[in-house]
Amino acid sequence: MIGFAGHLRLVAARQTDGRTVLARQGFRAPFHLSKPYWDGDSGTLLVQVVNPTAGILAGDHLDSNIDVAEDAAMLVTTPSASRVFTMIEGRAEFAQQFRVARGAWLEVSPEPLVPHRGSRFRQTTTVDLAEGGSMFLVDQLLPGRIGHGEAWGWSELVLDVTVRVAGEPILRERFAHSGEELHRLAEFAGFSPVACFATAILVPPAPDGDPAWCREVAAQHADGVWVGVSALRRIGWTIRVVAPDTVRLRATLATIRRILAPHFPRLGCNPRKL
Repeated sequence: MIGFAGHLRLVAARQTDGRTVLARQGFRAPFHLSKPYWDGDSGTLLVQVVNPTAGILAGDHLDSNIDVAEDAAMLVTTPSASRVFTMIEGRAEFAQQFRVARGAWLEVSPEPLVPHRGSRFRQTTTVDLAEGGSMFLVDQLLPGRIGHGEAWGWSELVLDVTVRVAGEPILRERFAHSGEELHRLAEFAGFSPVACFATAILVPPAPDGDPAWCREVAAQHADGVWVGVSALRRIGWTIRVVAPDTVRLRATLATIRRILAPHFPRLGCNPRKL
């Protein structure tokens, strides 16, 4: 089956003046980069990855490799949702690898993944952090094209995540549910007719026991939104959010980011989204 064989390659490095720049970049459709922006207040380079095509189609094989060198800081985001279109046959695959050096920071916060009816998609995420490297990785999932009455219609969705610090695994998880299966779980939890999901993985530069921000984030579990915080093995946390609609999901994630920013100043970087 013919599809895109797209790749993205970014290397962020710190200059002698303290700024982070893209020391190396390469991409092929459906990846495209907007002009990077230096946020001086947070000391972070903002990079927006754009998909100039309609979305992800059957037969697409996408590969992304992003490295952040020692003491550099970068936020990678997208301006719009990633749509996985209906597939008569075949599937699409996306492999993304992130490497973060000692003293470096990487935030990856794309807009939501939206699997359409009959789509089949697999995403594999691998993160390798050096000791003293830190990151904030967010994944959002919508149940489909809600406005078209197409929720929970995908055929296959697999999301694999592995996070290692100094070569030691601290997180390994696999999401593999049909739309129907996840719909039943959402209904059992009281979310009907739709539910919107987000998972954030936060790894600080050093272990920090039971920080005060954990309780403040967990307190966002209210008014129909579920929020939970769990410690990872040795270092780091996962933050889970389930919301009844996209507006509440977006607002809750924005609040969590504001809570974390005083403790992780790089999160003060403005993603410059309208």
